[in-house]
Amino acid sequence: MVQPVQLGPKPLTREDVQAVARDGVPVEIPEATRELVTAAREHVERLATAETPTYGISTGFGALAVRHIPPDRRTALQRSLIRSHAAGAGPEVEREVVRALQLLRLRTLSSGHTGVRPTTVDAMAAMLNAGITPVVHEYGSLGCSGDLAPLAASALALMGEGRVRDADGLLVDAGVALRKAGIEPVVLAEKEGLALINGTDGMLGMLVLATSDLRALLDLADLTAAMSVEALLGTDRVFAADLHALRPHPGQGASAARMAALLEGSEIMASHRGPDCTRVQDAYSLRCSPQVHGAARDTVAYAETVADRELASVIDNPVVLADGRVESNGNFHGAPVAYVLDFLAIPVADVASIAERRTDRMLDVNRSHGLPPFLADDPGVDSGHMIAQYTQAAIVSELKRLAVPASVDSIPSSAMQEDHVSMGWSAARKLRKAVDGLTTVLAVELLTAARALDLRAPLKPAPATAAAVAKLRETVQGPGPDRHLAPEIAAAEALIRSGALR
Repeated sequence: MVQPVQLGPKPLTREDVQAVARDGVPVEIPEATRELVTAAREHVERLATAETPTYGISTGFGALAVRHIPPDRRTALQRSLIRSHAAGAGPEVEREVVRALQLLRLRTLSSGHTGVRPTTVDAMAAMLNAGITPVVHEYGSLGCSGDLAPLAASALALMGEGRVRDADGLLVDAGVALRKAGIEPVVLAEKEGLALINGTDGMLGMLVLATSDLRALLDLADLTAAMSVEALLGTDRVFAADLHALRPHPGQGASAARMAALLEGSEIMASHRGPDCTRVQDAYSLRCSPQVHGAARDTVAYAETVADRELASVIDNPVVLADGRVESNGNFHGAPVAYVLDFLAIPVADVASIAERRTDRMLDVNRSHGLPPFLADDPGVDSGHMIAQYTQAAIVSELKRLAVPASVDSIPSSAMQEDHVSMGWSAARKLRKAVDGLTTVLAVELLTAARALDLRAPLKPAPATAAAVAKLRETVQGPGPDRHLAPEIAAAEALIRSGALR
């Protein structure tokens, strides 16, 4: 039986986020958490009745924070805040991203530092567990004062307004979905509207999901690189542990060890290992694969460190402190997350770039050491994988554009109150596109290297690389006359995403 993810002041793990966002694991609000939430709410209610205005409780927001709001207009204030801020545009954001956003905002609301009511926390948890996913649009967050428009879309659904996807993925009115799930729409009280939208949850959720995907893709890149080295009659001596100990980057050592293990026992490698081999050095795209893949691994590890810190954070403005003070702050600024989202796009582009170079070598008769031109069955009549490499090249070019940082481009907003923003949401959105692009580039290398290894018969590849070829051959045929390649690329992508090659 799947255990629910417990919410409260304790940090979530990256695994928790993936479980809820991707696998539909439920969440649970323990009684101890509900007590913390209640205590914080009591502080807010005392301030709501005080004569001195408190930001977010008895005042307007942003550039309108100087206006004191009378008690009889505060429910309208919270409702108006959500309606006006749910101003996103563009395509729908993916379900897993929205679920991650919902979970992370709920975790902050459960921390006892935001001042929302326990009933609001319970309703949000019920909505997540019912599989009700608000429609969130691509554009609307500047990554400062929180992912405002995306989180407002989520809050709007909690109020029973706007559109959602139900558990079956059908587009329905939020009020209808809540009613079917037995969830009472929330009428927001003081502070609650602000608490629901003042977080970096969207960009953080995408960071967590991206680091998980990149861990798997970098393992896959080691495999496709090893297959390419093998197919191109390269040497595995450069992957020796004592060489990499001279430059002790953890990721580099890990990738080199993986490639060495993947090539162990290869008849193809053994066929040119003796004194008759006149090749002194392989091209950089073969020899330096561990250095490139390893640097990418270390970048992912740093990004995970930032993600873990954020998962232990409470992002809201103002916050309720342990002594009852309610203080404004700038913790909603997305810079820490935005920087690493941008940073990750660089190694994604570079890992794809070096993979494309390895693929190109296998197709060039002048550099492939005996393989047919473009790995074609009948060169001249057949084009083989010529245009598959074009697809790689087009994607790599796009990945270079996606590696341009978003976080250096601040656009002031809210009448210059919010005069420096992080653009972290934009950094996250382009990183998701980049991860998809890397998947396709590696799929083409996988197809090409597998065909090249087949063409080295009767020599046999290493057991590990042979197993990868065999798994691919369950859905993609071996060498032969030209076929429609697009479905084969899609099949290789699906195989990669399935995790079957790990």
